[in-house]
Amino acid sequence: QVHLVESGGGLVQPGGSLRLSCVASGSTFSNYAMSWYRQAPGKERELVALISDGMNTYYADSVKGRFIISRDNAKNTVYLQMSSLKPEDTAVYYCRAVLVSIGYWGQGTQVTVSS
Repeated sequence: QVHLVESGGGLVQPGGSLRLSCVASGSTFSNYAMSWYRQAPGKERELVALISDGMNTYYADSVKGRFIISRDNAKNTVYLQMSSLKPEDTAVYYCRAVLVSIGYWGQGTQVTVSS
């Protein structure tokens, strides 16, 4: 069992930056592939970025070059550094931990990009 708690969301102007954090507890964090998803109102939840247990990363085309995912296994934490934010980045951002076929979700943190 893994418990995930996200933080760092908020209101930011277009072009601004935010860093999301997700702290995991309850299992061996370093074994899990960690990812960030987002869900905008009226839309399906979509994968934003992923970092494997081996530090390989993947980004959705819509955030490539603007977002950076990283992890600190000593702190059981995964981060999402978001830059050059756009109004279309507005969504609830969720952290996810996956080991083989078992996955866990955090409760989400709201990110709103607006002037």
